[in-house]
Amino acid sequence: MKRTDAVRAAVQYAGLVGVLMILILIFGFASENFLKAATFVSIANQIPDLTLIAVGMTLVLVIGGIDLSVGSTLALSAAVLGVLMADRGWSLWASIPCCVLTGAACGLFNGAVSVLARIPSFIVTLGMLEIARGATKVVTQSQTKYIGSSVEIVSEPIAGILLSPAFLIALAAVLGGQFLLSRTVFGRYCIAIGTNEEAVRMSGIRSAPYSITVFVLCGALCGLAGLTYTSKLSTADPNAAIGIELSAIAACVIGGTSLMGGRGNVISSFLGVLIIAVLQTGLAQIGMTDPMKQIITGGVIVVAVLLDAARMRWSDRKR
Repeated sequence: MKRTDAVRAAVQYAGLVGVLMILILIFGFASENFLKAATFVSIANQIPDLTLIAVGMTLVLVIGGIDLSVGSTLALSAAVLGVLMADRGWSLWASIPCCVLTGAACGLFNGAVSVLARIPSFIVTLGMLEIARGATKVVTQSQTKYIGSSVEIVSEPIAGILLSPAFLIALAAVLGGQFLLSRTVFGRYCIAIGTNEEAVRMSGIRSAPYSITVFVLCGALCGLAGLTYTSKLSTADPNAAIGIELSAIAACVIGGTSLMGGRGNVISSFLGVLIIAVLQTGLAQIGMTDPMKQIITGGVIVVAVLLDAARMRWSDRKR
């Protein structure tokens, strides 16, 4: 990473952490229970599925794509996990690879169709959103699959550190995604594809394998999120994670990832997830109704987009 890029990233981190601290202080004054350790432990153990999806969404947005099917992919992956464990009697460890591979298969379909057929990923993944949700209902026969306590180990806090394996998995995905994007040739090519795909092709680099791989990675992370989501309630719900794609996109945008491609940072997206989680938890603790929570959260997202647009115009003028 160039020195200017490192400085820019540090400034971005500082700004996001500053916003996070301001929210914590506001809700700390507004609610006497917010600053308790139990609140932060609860937040940490509730965000793994959104964090995993945000990591995958960041990679997809960086190459100039978008994946609207992440919620349905999560639900289908969770359904496969639930059927294998509840109906077929498979163990958790035997079912996890099938859960992740289901998500990866959805990502492969999205990537192959959008890249090879040159169809906008918005349209392809919108179709997959319906396909995967319908497949989820077929697999589960539109019934919730009760798995039992065997899957709860994933979301139960580890004695001594109070954090769940699910959170540690999500944190590992954040660090791995950031390393992939900022420290590898693959990541540099992804950024280049999102910036100017035609220039990449003119340089003799085939962009298709990289773009398809990004969608597969996003799908696999959705499969992993299906595991963490299911472990919270020990059930696979065919209606799980409806609308989570909007929260994931919001977290990425708050973190500074460009919807036009070519710019993104996984750690910043993770900070965006934390900002959304703190905002929603704080609003709940002060007694805000769900409609008002949606209005305020949406307003924060719009402000984040406006600030990002202003920063981009300022950067362009400096050039």
